Amino acid sequence: MSATPETAPVTAPDAESGPARRHATLLHAPRYRGHSYGDNHPLGIPRVSLTIDLIEAYDAVTPGEMAVTRKAMPAELEWLHTRDYVTAMQRAEALGKVFQRYRDRHNIGNFENPFFAGFFSTPATATYGSIQGAEVVLEGGMAFNPAGGMHHAAPDQARGFCYFNDCALGIMRLRQSGARVLYLDIDAHHGDGVEAAFADDPDVLTVSLHMDTEYGYPFQGGRIEDTGQLGNAVNLPLPKETNDTEFRSAFSRIWEAARTRWQPDYVVVQAGTDALLPDPLGKFGISTQCFLACIDDVIETSPRHADGTPKLLVLGGGGYHPLALARCWTGVWAQLTGRDLPALLPEAGQVLLREVDWDMDEEEEWYDNLFVSRLDADRSGPVRAELEQRLERLFCTHPLLRSPG
Repeated sequence: MSATPETAPVTAPDAESGPARRHATLLHAPRYRGHSYGDNHPLGIPRVSLTIDLIEAYDAVTPGEMAVTRKAMPAELEWLHTRDYVTAMQRAEALGKVFQRYRDRHNIGNFENPFFAGFFSTPATATYGSIQGAEVVLEGGMAFNPAGGMHHAAPDQARGFCYFNDCALGIMRLRQSGARVLYLDIDAHHGDGVEAAFADDPDVLTVSLHMDTEYGYPFQGGRIEDTGQLGNAVNLPLPKETNDTEFRSAFSRIWEAARTRWQPDYVVVQAGTDALLPDPLGKFGISTQCFLACIDDVIETSPRHADGTPKLLVLGGGGYHPLALARCWTGVWAQLTGRDLPALLPEAGQVLLREVDWDMDEEEEWYDNLFVSRLDADRSGPVRAELEQRLERLFCTHPLLRSPG
């Protein structure tokens, strides 16, 4: 990455004395309206387009709040990714196929990371959305890139449905200003690609709450003991069926300690929704309102620009239940812009969701509510001893979180 001299906005001494100023930019592109990964892939569902349509059904966005993004240039992708990998992605799209040597070397063109129309252009556009979002934040705003959050991609390989690591590239854009960054990942899967990208950067802290990798992808790493080369990684693997009470308790303790002890200039949040109960690939049991309460905490307590706007970039991520995802990300956008949306979905939104071809969980007791309300039944419960023990171990052993002495 080549550094670009730039002065980050200065936070006024009293910028955090009152409620956060709520205004943000929503990044989007027309190409997200097509399903990218194919009918038999977990990501072969409407996600970003459905979210934007539901936001518009609520009349919760103005043209001035939206920005169309472009494809990332190869030189931008190469801040992290190898030239050979970027070239392989471009060539596969141009030729309409993936050569076997690219499959073997770069893990592309298989079921996990399939070939599809827009094979290079779609992930490159999502990636620039995160770079552009970082620039919005550097200029004094907040930004939401729901197409981003592809946190597994490695420099020379696609991994876990992720072709380019937009999270890392957005952070790199912030780092070009000399800023200190805290990356917070609440996707159900460990943010391994981002952690690896900044293993030797003393000014980036990665924090990930995720499914234990003994039972969830990527099936390695993400342990409490994995603190990064510089003590700049915080990992909490969570047990199956983690409920609202447990997630909020763990999140609140870790976010408060990491934020106050790390003292970041900017915050980047990966807000994958696969931790929600309906998600077919997640193993947790948390509600939409629990998820949104965590995002609200981040908005209110992140470092701020001089006018009180949080220095915050929010990215999408995992999420394999289109209805649960669109409801949740609509709530995230509302929080970023200070809109108080009714829980009851507008009639146009109900129609929109019922038109989605999705009947995977129609026998579940909560299924009908997905089309009526953007919130869920309360999913509070006891905090199990297993989670308490993990938190205790994390706070006793991590070099950043443990108490002095």
